[in-house]
Amino acid sequence: RVAMIGTGYVGLVSGACFADFGHIVTCVDKDASKIERLKNGIMPIYEPGLDALVASNVEEERLFFTTEAAEAIKDADAVFIAVGTPSRRGDGHADLSYVYAAAEEIAGLMDGFTVVVTKSTVPVGTGDEVEEIIRKARPDGDFAVVSNPEFLREGAAIKDFKIPDRVVVGTEDERARQLMRELYRPLFLNETPILFTDRRTSELIKY
Repeated sequence: RVAMIGTGYVGLVSGACFADFGHIVTCVDKDASKIERLKNGIMPIYEPGLDALVASNVEEERLFFTTEAAEAIKDADAVFIAVGTPSRRGDGHADLSYVYAAAEEIAGLMDGFTVVVTKSTVPVGTGDEVEEIIRKARPDGDFAVVSNPEFLREGAAIKDFKIPDRVVVGTEDERARQLMRELYRPLFLNETPILFTDRRTSELIKY
């Protein structure tokens, strides 16, 4: 079970593709009107084939949309952070406030071993910060923070997700590795290499 926090370009395409791989995916967004439109099959972005992909997985009851994070995160084996990291005005730095807010929220709601995956484009070392935020909020929490950057081109995003030349996963946690392998198993059958690195290396590869 996957929870996808954020239904922007990355979250929506990744969520729909993971559902198409056979996983149960819940996409969470605070924007109620956006969630309402998605439930009615209206895409917030233009991406060839995305509406059909979303429709078929909603119909198969593998893809869900909600504004309520609680249940989605509690039930999830993996929670993806796919929120925006806009460039700040003035200095051009990535604004990580949405990422940190998502980490806070996940910390309060996760239940049992949870893999927290950063999909948003973030500077090197963000995974360490996310881990610290969750650890502080939940000293007893059983979780691993993983970096899994996306390399999606607009207009070819579904193909890029389903037929990538490689998948990059940054973690040194064995349970997290197993789970990420399981998530991407359909690609493995197509002989897509999954490249496991440490977390900071994965963040650097994205940049």
